[in-house]
Amino acid sequence: MKESLHNYRKSYEKGALTLENLDANPLQQFRKWFHEIDDSDSVDEANAFSLSTIGEDGFPKTRVVLLKSYNENGFVFYTNYQSEKGRSLLMNNKVCCSFFWPAAERQIIIKGTAEKLPAAVSDAYFASRPRGSQLGAMVSNQSEVIKNRSVLENQLKALEDKYEGKELERPSYWGGFLVRPISMEFWQGRPNRLHDRFRFLLEDYDWKIERLAP
Repeated sequence: MKESLHNYRKSYEKGALTLENLDANPLQQFRKWFHEIDDSDSVDEANAFSLSTIGEDGFPKTRVVLLKSYNENGFVFYTNYQSEKGRSLLMNNKVCCSFFWPAAERQIIIKGTAEKLPAAVSDAYFASRPRGSQLGAMVSNQSEVIKNRSVLENQLKALEDKYEGKELERPSYWGGFLVRPISMEFWQGRPNRLHDRFRFLLEDYDWKIERLAP
């Protein structure tokens, strides 16, 4: 089977990025871009990003997860600690996060280190989730092989019956990670593939800004 995609072409013309309009703090620049995208209603889930980890088999793996908060320390998401993703993060905490917003022709690539959030923080977030999402986290042995969907549905029904009328507590195997960035790259598509790329590098507790060739 052979299929050519040579004619898939697009001219990127929706914006420009200059050193003068970059915030000196990459977290603030992220905040600016994120709110512009979120307010534009051009993306269904502006907080969706690709998370790349190194697995126990030595291979990289990328999957889409949802950003749940961010602050001056970094970026927060939640997962099952015993899943393939969770085990990879606990074994090798070096990660890459990539946000791509095609409607604005923008991309942000973040390299950093992941660390488990304090239990109290994960408890608070778990308590804020819809009950169905709480039960889903409790039911799923994420990444494990299962016989069929009925396994999940039967386990869900059993949990619903067991905890009917009761509050649910966060299982110890589920919680959050904070990604502390050491590098953040902002990419703005431009015509003729001469894209604007600026990289922030953390050096001695300060951010160094570099322009990269497209």
